[in-house]
Amino acid sequence: MSKVKVGAFSISLDGFGAGPRQDLNNPLGVRGLELHTWFQNTEVFKKVHGQSGGTQGIDNDFAARSFENVGAWILGRNMFGPVRGPWKDDSWKGWWGDNPPYHTPVFVLTHYARSPLAMEGSTKFHFVTDGLESALKKAKEAAEGKDVRIGGGVSVIRQYLAADQIDEIHLAVSPVLLGEGEHLFSGINLPKLGFTPFRTVSGESATHVLIKKK
Repeated sequence: MSKVKVGAFSISLDGFGAGPRQDLNNPLGVRGLELHTWFQNTEVFKKVHGQSGGTQGIDNDFAARSFENVGAWILGRNMFGPVRGPWKDDSWKGWWGDNPPYHTPVFVLTHYARSPLAMEGSTKFHFVTDGLESALKKAKEAAEGKDVRIGGGVSVIRQYLAADQIDEIHLAVSPVLLGEGEHLFSGINLPKLGFTPFRTVSGESATHVLIKKK
């Protein structure tokens, strides 16, 4: 059965999923990249970015599992880029170069219309202006029975949690204290939403916590 899931989402020890003040030089906010050191060193990360090498082990295994059976992604506009307001043109094509790591349809939530953007490696960005429910419906249809992965950012995950649309979450807890930024679960009652932890594994550079609906 297909699921709506969050996979390999990095958070700090104090619960932040991104740093503050995102801009072109800080795509994940100030100090946000520190949350993802565990992932950036893995063989999986190198492979999806067209590189060789990288570490194997527990972190790499969890990174690999996060891509398994994913048929479509949903991203917030800030995850796609730092551009704000109406799209001035189609020059911004994401953070990832000509071959983004998704290799599926990707649905980007935005308030401003833009034509679909086809990239190398079967990634195609669709810009959804009519809300969360519409994006999820489109993503499920595009996934053709596979899972839909909510890639972030923090605000998008929080909104889908509030709408009770997420089935499973894999958190990679990094040994970092950010102190400020975007807090993932502030004000959200996960037990009330029916979530319970079902697996915790210590990796080389992060602790992997999996929670799902009872």
